[in-house]
Amino acid sequence: MKIALIHGFLKEYGGAERVLEVLHKIYPQAPIYTAFVDLKKLGPHAERIRKWDIRESKLGKTWFIKKLHSPLRFLAPLIWKSFNLDEYNLVISSSGWYICRGVITRPKTLHICYLHHPPRHLYGYQTSFDWQKHWLIRVYGNIVNHFLRQYDFKASQKVDYFIANSIETQKRITKFYRRESKVIYPPVDMKWDMRGGKWNRDILNSRTFEMRKEKISLQRHQDIKNSTSKKSHFPHLTSYFLCVSRLARAKNIDLAIKACNELKLPLKVVGKGREEEYLKSIAGSTVEFLDEVPDEKLGEIYAGAKALIFPAQDEEFGIVPVEAMAHGVSVIAFRSGGVKETVVEGKTGVFFDELTVESLIEAIKKLRNYEITKEDCINQAKKFSKERFEREIKDFVNQKSKLHYT
Repeated sequence: MKIALIHGFLKEYGGAERVLEVLHKIYPQAPIYTAFVDLKKLGPHAERIRKWDIRESKLGKTWFIKKLHSPLRFLAPLIWKSFNLDEYNLVISSSGWYICRGVITRPKTLHICYLHHPPRHLYGYQTSFDWQKHWLIRVYGNIVNHFLRQYDFKASQKVDYFIANSIETQKRITKFYRRESKVIYPPVDMKWDMRGGKWNRDILNSRTFEMRKEKISLQRHQDIKNSTSKKSHFPHLTSYFLCVSRLARAKNIDLAIKACNELKLPLKVVGKGREEEYLKSIAGSTVEFLDEVPDEKLGEIYAGAKALIFPAQDEEFGIVPVEAMAHGVSVIAFRSGGVKETVVEGKTGVFFDELTVESLIEAIKKLRNYEITKEDCINQAKKFSKERFEREIKDFVNQKSKLHYT
């Protein structure tokens, strides 16, 4: 079959782009249709896609779409309508808020949509920019969103089969689109190299790992004993806490910074975004910003962390907590969205229930009371491996293709 991959746009490298990368690996001959590409914004990740067969829309080649794609989101239907996909038997869309599942296909073409999330701005979820705060933008946004909601619903009815990236997203597909879906969790690479500061799956059953695990357990026992000191909450701490995220409002990175400021804990922040200037303005002396980093460096940063802090609200899946667990790192997460499906409280991490600094501080303190091991974290992350994703995607596509063309 002739296959095409569809993706909203390529401007940042997050969980959705990692899914696209694996889809491209499964179907390397399939061209990728996208609204626009901005290699400068992709930073160190630009090299990952430079050799792909990417087909950018005509509007996407203009500067104003690259710069103003969010306020000009009403042009999205025109962009997807402009592509001619008549030659393809199968279209797989990797879809998020830019509604690329709205591409027009022939009646006989099979369209499978891997949905990361329905557009958050259309259905009342927190977004990266507080557009409701400014009255002019609020009026403009409400008018545009009214028509985009109608378009979003109609586009979703044209999809033959939905794949949801989590049970949380599956519920939203049912609620907003009245459609059924299959849950296939996103892929996480488990092939970590211990010599580079990461972990290799072959190490897990070795004597080296067992000895290291015993040492970790003894150290954690001593940590709990030492933590009774009134002078400091964490007098024994030698490593750092970590945030890996786009620096956007919905990610609530400010909570992690304020909590670590108060507790005088070292915190490393990986990522960039529109909130960066504000976050740096409130950061204390123990907070370090690392910008975006390539994967080989990110693995070392993960492996050296005491715990990942993940305060995002209503995250549909959240690939970062699984990446942290794949490196044997525990997770402190806001109890919301898809992270409830990946983190096991008391075994691979802890949750906090209110988006307040006080609630997060209590969770950080609570983490000391659990015997969380690297082995448990890695074993949990294995449930979301890249190999499992590839197998499930291939099985689903093959099954639906046979049904569609017989």
